[in-house]
This record gives sequence, structure tokens and C-alpha cells, in this order.
Amino acid sequence: MAPTTSGAATTSCAPLLLLRLIRGCAALLAVVSLALTLWYGIQERGVALAFGTLIAVGELSRWTGAPARQAAPLGAAGALSYALLGEVAGRPAVPRAVDSAVVGGTAVATAQVVTVVLVASLLGSVPHIWRGRTPTLDHLARRVLTVGFAAVCFQPLDHRGVFQTWTGPSHALLVLALLVLTSLCDAVLAAALAHSRTRWPFAPLLRDELRGLRGIGSAVCATGAVMALAVAVAGLWALPVFCLPLLLTQLSIRRYAAVRATYRQTIASLARATEIAGYTPAGHARRVAALSRAVGRDLGLSGPELTVLEYAALMHDIGQLSLVDPVPAGATAALPAEEQRRIALLGGAVVRQTGVDAAVAVVVERQADPYREQPVAARIVRAVNAYEEKVRDAGPGGPLKALEELRLGTAGDYAPEVVESLARVLWNQRCGAERLGQGWWRVTGGTV
Repeated sequence: MAPTTSGAATTSCAPLLLLRLIRGCAALLAVVSLALTLWYGIQERGVALAFGTLIAVGELSRWTGAPARQAAPLGAAGALSYALLGEVAGRPAVPRAVDSAVVGGTAVATAQVVTVVLVASLLGSVPHIWRGRTPTLDHLARRVLTVGFAAVCFQPLDHRGVFQTWTGPSHALLVLALLVLTSLCDAVLAAALAHSRTRWPFAPLLRDELRGLRGIGSAVCATGAVMALAVAVAGLWALPVFCLPLLLTQLSIRRYAAVRATYRQTIASLARATEIAGYTPAGHARRVAALSRAVGRDLGLSGPELTVLEYAALMHDIGQLSLVDPVPAGATAALPAEEQRRIALLGGAVVRQTGVDAAVAVVVERQADPYREQPVAARIVRAVNAYEEKVRDAGPGGPLKALEELRLGTAGDYAPEVVESLARVLWNQRCGAERLGQGWWRVTGGTV
């Protein structure tokens, strides 16, 4: 068949253009801020040094383990508090007016905030850049744009015009309102960057980011607001005092993440039991879990739903341990429907005995039911498992042939929306591999 490329080209180019736009805006803001700061000089150098040190320390303590929505909460809180800082012990923290124009004074104040945050973040990111552990460029772009947004919103309002008489509770309400807007801006940026890197749908990513604001995001916002208000009254001595709770929170989150990682490793070890016993090929459960999670992302599943899906995909074949005679190559998709259901029920019983979440057991038990009666996670596991079994050792044309067989089975075995989502995910993976110079096959809506 002739290749169809117009829709695929649009899908391939749009995330890249968005990524370049975000990075370009961040680079432009950084260059302009550096130029203005060098021209006018740094005002209140002690304040700038104190907040710069705080931000650098926060970046040095950035979490380099599993992905997190806010990898450097202390640095983020310090940057936000500096952007929303109007006074230090009763005197201006940044120049409110370099000349008679309010716009000019706002621009210089914003430029100084962005410059201090950028330089401190770069200094704190040096070890991470050296080790290549995190996407530092995207992290810096997000930090610069978020802080620039907060400063641009705050500086024209701070003790000017209608807000000139806003003190005490009124000023605190202004800071909190701007923090809410800044948090929404940061969530949009984080979702856009994740969409650009992974090609996952934007709406579910944004939903997860907004949901994450209730956790560490709310702690960062609260700490940033409290530090800005406390420094305005008590001076720079308030910084170390109000940083301690956030540091303890960060430590608790790391420990919780370590427990979750250990839990996942335990489940992965249980899933490998079928491979060690020779019931399934090596790496089968891991491949099904990775592809199932990608399909779940494409279909818009939330974070908790994706976790259940991943665990169920890892353990979907564990029922084969109860069989006297192993299924050849562990290929359950070719078995009669009743035999598939029997193995699935056996697997669900095993999962329940391990103490894993009951929702995982339900997905494992129902993976062989007619797709109209299945939950979404079970539909995904069934289709992805069948695809992985069909494509195994099938040669260069195997992926396309496997997808065509799945499409032919959408009348009763496989959910059509899951099969089409699987095709999209495979196409996106192929596009990413092409950028790395690898030769992958292409699937675009059933045409090749």
C-alpha cells in the first residue's frame, strides 16, 4: 500500500514545534533579563545573594530518582518567594522604579528576579548536568517562564495604584491569588513539556498535573507565600526557618517513593516467576507492561489507573503457574476462550494471595472476558498481550500483520479503541526511533 504521511507528519511535528516554542520563549526571556540586569546592575545585592543561595541549594538537593512533578521543591519555593517579594524588613527588595516609568521599573525588577533565579538554578544544576540524570534544559525553561510570569504579575501591582494601601491580610490575599495563577501556569507548562517529550495526550497530562497540586505543589506554594510575607516583616532570617518544613516534606516524599519503588520491584519479581519457570519468554511481562502503560496514557487514564494497569500487565500470566502442562511459548491468545478464562481466574486468585491491590486482581481475572464486559485496563492488557504474542519472531512484517489480526478481532475479542490506540502508540514510538536513526516500521491508520 502507498504510505499515508499527512496526518502522521502533523502528529510528529506538532509536539516538536511546541517544545521549540517553549524553549525559545524561555531563552528569549533569559537573554533579555540578563541584558537588563547587566545594564542597570543588581539592586539589593544581599537579598539577591540570599535567595540565590537558597535556590541553588534547592537545585542541588533536586530529586534524581523516580520522576516527580516537583523534583526541586525547595528551589521552586525560593524562586516563587523571590518573585513575589515586595519588601525586606520594611524596605524594597527589588527596585520599584529605575526611571519615572512604571513599565520600566517593572521590567528591570522582573529582569533581576529572572536573572537571579536563572543563575542560581544553573549553578545548582551543574552536578545534574555533569551526570546527565535529568532533563535539565526543560527544567530550566519551566522555571524561568514560571518565575517570569509570577514577577510580571506581581511587580506592577506591588504597592502601586489601587494596591498601594493593601497591607496585612489584603497583601497576603494578593500574594496567594498570584500563587494560584502561577501554579496553573506551571501545570500547563509541565503538561506541555511532557506532551512534547512523550507525545501522550495533553488533557490527561494536564489533569494529572492539576491533581498533583494538592500534594507537593500545595506545599511549595504555601512555603513560597509564607517566606515572601515573613521576609517582608522579619527580614532574611525568616528564610532558613521556613525552609525546614519543606525540607522535611521532601525527605518524607523520597522515603514514600522508595517504598513504592520497592513495592513495584516486588511485583516485577513475582511476574518473573513465569519466565524463570519456563512458562513465558524472557521479558514478555515487562514488554506488555511498558506497552500497556503507553496505551493507557494515550487513552487518558489517570495516574492511579495507570499504576493498576501496569501491575496487572506485569502479572497477567501468573495464572500459568497453576498449569500442569505449560502453554507452548506462553501464548495464551491462541487458546480457546474457556481455557483463557480459566487461566485468568487462576491468575486473579494468585494475585489476591500476594496482598497486591484488589483492583489489580480484578483486571487479571477479567482479561479474558468479552471486551464489552471488561474494564478499560483489562481491555488494554488483553490487546497488548495478544499483539506481543503475535509479533514475536514474526519477522519484519510481523507488527503490521499482528495489528491487522487485532483489527479483524474487534468484532468480539478486542476493543476497537484500544487497538487503534495501540497503533498510535507504535507509530509514535517509531517516530521517536527515527529521530535516533533507528529503522522501525510505520503504521498509519492501517496503511503502510
